[in-house]
Amino acid sequence: MFGAHGENGIAPKCAYCRHGTLSADKTSVLCKKRGVVSPDGRCRKYKYDILKRQPPHRQKPPAFSEADFEL
Repeated sequence: MFGAHGENGIAPKCAYCRHGTLSADKTSVLCKKRGVVSPDGRCRKYKYDILKRQPPHRQKPPAFSEADFEL
């Protein structure tokens, strides 16, 4: 369904492909195989490049006070 990296829940996108390079304006991908394509597109030549994906930032844990830990 998703490909080799689908176990992580990451859907294939041209923005994460080894063959593509994100354009300067970040609205399209310059693909070596297909030409100019959408960043959300994909094709049969898709190869995941782990270094192109920016993981989401972690959320900060809520601040606790001493009263939260009292019985």
